[in-house]
Amino acid sequence: MRQNGPVTSATRQPGTPAAAFRPRLIATDLDGTLLRDDKSVSPRTVAALAAAEEAGIEVFFVTGRPARWMDVVSDHVHGHGLAICGNGAAVVDLHGGPGSHRFVKVRKLARRNALDAVLLLREAAPGTVFAVEQTFGFHQEPAYPKLHMETPDNLLPAEDLLAADGPDADQPVLKILAYHPELDPDAFLTLARLAVGERANVTRSSPSALLELSGPGVSKASTLALCCAERGISHEEVVAFGDMPNDVEMLTWAGRSYAMGNAHPDVLAAASGRTVANNEDGVAIVIERMLAERG
Repeated sequence: MRQNGPVTSATRQPGTPAAAFRPRLIATDLDGTLLRDDKSVSPRTVAALAAAEEAGIEVFFVTGRPARWMDVVSDHVHGHGLAICGNGAAVVDLHGGPGSHRFVKVRKLARRNALDAVLLLREAAPGTVFAVEQTFGFHQEPAYPKLHMETPDNLLPAEDLLAADGPDADQPVLKILAYHPELDPDAFLTLARLAVGERANVTRSSPSALLELSGPGVSKASTLALCCAERGISHEEVVAFGDMPNDVEMLTWAGRSYAMGNAHPDVLAAASGRTVANNEDGVAIVIERMLAERG
């Protein structure tokens, strides 16, 4: 699961030379992909991103992170300055800097769907605890562990947090976080998908048994597709990078995709190419080679 592999070329149509591929957009995950394990962006990666933008290729950060956690890359946005956050639940303009982001698009999780999902998961996996992510708020149950780098706005049962008159009821719900202290992460993901069904999109990006529930059909891939359509960019013109199950749909959708050397097995199977690990600047290596191919 954590072994590094060689950098391989993405699958192409027969007879299509490498130089014929001219990407217009790079879509990259952050944690475990673009960022090193210490959450830094290496100088080599900064230079590669800037070179891509200089060559006319847009760069989209596509992450499970909420908008308020985007300060790690806010200094590296160019041009449009947009990022896809919350696994596709929001498109955010980062130009204002940390704390001044603007929501360009929100794809919410309906409170009824969220509440149904909570009740179904409580039944299917007793011991599950929940947190609620909103556009500007974060709330959790008292038993939810301190997994995040912030203090919750409210400590209440999920049923109260999701009530029509609950905290910040005027704000959209972007996603529900569901944590189980004992289950295997992949087993929990499979169980949750079966239990929740079409009420929400269920995925994960954490090495622990922490699941992320978004609105039906909301994913990194579907929101990226909307952003590309607005720009007249086809999926064949997109290069994507990722490392965890929440990246699988995006990697499958993109014309070229790369799994990091540290990627989850499902990501390795979904991507059409592979690069080295995040700590070895795997994204930068591919971008550099890609720009060299363009001539």
